[in-house]
Amino acid sequence: MRIITGLYKGRHFEIPRSFKARPTTDFAKENIFNVLTGYLDFEGTTVLDLFSGTGSISLELVSRGCSQVISVEMDRNHHRFICDCLKRLGTEVCIPLRGDVFRFVKSCRSQFDFIFADPPYALKELPEIPDLIFERGLLKEGGIFVFEHGSNHQFSNHPHFREHRSYGSVNFSLFT
Repeated sequence: MRIITGLYKGRHFEIPRSFKARPTTDFAKENIFNVLTGYLDFEGTTVLDLFSGTGSISLELVSRGCSQVISVEMDRNHHRFICDCLKRLGTEVCIPLRGDVFRFVKSCRSQFDFIFADPPYALKELPEIPDLIFERGLLKEGGIFVFEHGSNHQFSNHPHFREHRSYGSVNFSLFT
């Protein structure tokens, strides 16, 4: 796993083979971030990264100058890996939280400029996540929510849907 651009550009982190999480591919990550630069300036933004997995997106966001990144991951080993990566970078911009994403979202009282969610593609609650984000009011006015999912889901009828991008087997739905 590598950081594509920003302060920590080119830094590599070796993901343990025992991990179940599949980090967003560099190809998909680079392309979606190119799209996102048309929507927002990452410098100084507040971010929520749900289902953080290996922390690939959180680390990329820290590198791009976000003022705060909250990274939520349930798996103990994945959470520890994210903490170790952040420690190696020497940054305190990212707050890695270990816990259930749904509990976090239901109790969260903050709003964010950018929200990224990459749940397991087989998660049965996956289709409910966009509604939950907007019902809880987690996205600031003018913010963007990026939802990574498999090709068997589509969200174009959602009232906040903006566009869909596909990079190989990786699909992103963007909401505003």
